[in-house]
Amino acid sequence: MNVLAPVSTIMTKDVISVAERDRLTRVRDIFKEHAIHHIPVTRSNKVVGIISREDLLLFMKGLGENTLEKIINETRLNNYNVEVIMTRGVGKLKPTDRINVALDIFSKNLFRALPVVENDRLVGIVTTFDIIRTLNEETSNVNS
Repeated sequence: MNVLAPVSTIMTKDVISVAERDRLTRVRDIFKEHAIHHIPVTRSNKVVGIISREDLLLFMKGLGENTLEKIINETRLNNYNVEVIMTRGVGKLKPTDRINVALDIFSKNLFRALPVVENDRLVGIVTTFDIIRTLNEETSNVNS
């Protein structure tokens, strides 16, 4: 992997985002329908936070095994908004930032996803999975 290449070469461009006022049921449904683990939170397409699958699971506190717990969870998810559990103060990248910058941020923080913004607008997301996927594809191509 050319770590000096821009993150735009490996980022996910079709990003699903949610708004601060969206119900947590929407977040749960997005995680169920898509193979993603992080959702940027936006206001007018400007990143104001991020919510992870882990954030949602911690909010639900592992409930969901029996009927009563499922009802409690559904009620909580319907009554709380994204802003209650989202992470604020999210690290961000520009599309022109190099992959090594993302690697440095990932290695020094607990972040596993970084929104990519251009002119303050969300244009993509880079995750540790994007880096692993790229490395795996390049390794597969070398071994072929």
